[in-house]
Amino acid sequence: MSIPEKIAAFPPTFTWGVATSAYQIEGGATADGRGASIWDTFTHTEGKITDASTGDVACDHYHRYAEDVDLIAGLNVDAYRFSIAWPRVQPDGSGAWNEAGFDFYSRLLDKLAEKNVAAHVTLYHWDLPQALEDEGGWLNRETAEHFAVYAAEVARRFGNRVASIATHNEPWCTANLGYGTGQFAPGIARPAAAVSASHHLLLSHGLAMQSMRALNVSAKLGIVLNQWTATPATGSAADIKAAEVEWARSVAWFMDPIFKGSYPELALENNDCSLLSIHENDFNDIRQPIDFLGVNYYFRAYVSTETPPRTPPCLLGVTDMGWEIYPQGLTELLLKLHAEYTLPPVYITENGMAVADQLEGGQVHDQARIDYLKMHLAALHDAMDAGVDVRGYFYWSLMDNFEWNSGYLRRFGLVHVDYDTQQRTLKDSAHWYRNFIKQA
Repeated sequence: MSIPEKIAAFPPTFTWGVATSAYQIEGGATADGRGASIWDTFTHTEGKITDASTGDVACDHYHRYAEDVDLIAGLNVDAYRFSIAWPRVQPDGSGAWNEAGFDFYSRLLDKLAEKNVAAHVTLYHWDLPQALEDEGGWLNRETAEHFAVYAAEVARRFGNRVASIATHNEPWCTANLGYGTGQFAPGIARPAAAVSASHHLLLSHGLAMQSMRALNVSAKLGIVLNQWTATPATGSAADIKAAEVEWARSVAWFMDPIFKGSYPELALENNDCSLLSIHENDFNDIRQPIDFLGVNYYFRAYVSTETPPRTPPCLLGVTDMGWEIYPQGLTELLLKLHAEYTLPPVYITENGMAVADQLEGGQVHDQARIDYLKMHLAALHDAMDAGVDVRGYFYWSLMDNFEWNSGYLRRFGLVHVDYDTQQRTLKDSAHWYRNFIKQA
């Protein structure tokens, strides 16, 4: 099948969506009782963000959500994936709930329902309440227990109004970039801390699954992981072994506890586990049945042990993030997961491309993003043809937004945002995606 034939052959029940996260779009940083998050603190610390910006206003979605839902509905998508800001609904991460925060998300859900767009909620997209970080954050085991309480409260209020609830988005990033390298909030650079944080994140997932299951909500419950294949740069034994270690430390480190109830030995041997504290029943708590697995895919790992390391061939170029465009990696990843684990239904919860977009005459001509979409949807279809049960695809992102430590310098959106005026403009890729879904 050609690429057009493949992307036209998705089943009629397939879910098409777009995705965002709270800190990246909402703004309203101090509105209506919202507490501070670690990203508020991080972005207001000199030297942390490339363009010295913050998410204080971002896309002002907190005030413009109705307009944005109209925008979403106009794309013909079935679903919208977004995150709830924990400090907006529970400012200190424990104790009192903020009703004004919950009211915002209730209004958002009402508007989505009015437009017949299914809501897919993420509980944690990196914005830990600063009050919990002050008590140790994800290095403190008690944070996992607080998270389970928070998850249950969201599920109690919204669990019968949303299609799905994911506990975490990309805990690899939370742990490794937040506590291992310090690139992301809270800015701790200690590899052993990343390992400890990752365990508490996994524990919090398992405890939250149990607290939500007890409520018998209709929402499907799962987790979202960022994943990639690890390609050895050469056929050398060293490169092959290094690629195996990379897979174990990144993908298997999170998948194995959830699906097998243990950490991979190869990762334990190659991680700094000096701060890792595993209690007797931890893996029983972590290994909870999940209704779906969300997979975020952007690139592969290209593993070289040479000095300097070999770089990937980038035959299809790179994105504005400098990431190799490698659509077949999505097929390879899904087939490897399918072979190694007994998977629930899978959703591609993020996939997208940063482009140095230019608004010219009220239009954004982003053919590169359209090509990216076509190639990755074809690769996704190949995996489905090979037996992987994939139920949906969410493009990242609905609109340009605050791209973490890159600030506003990187644009992933189908919709262009002028951050000075908050004007939204559909890019060519948005028109393509809308028309494709209409015909699908």
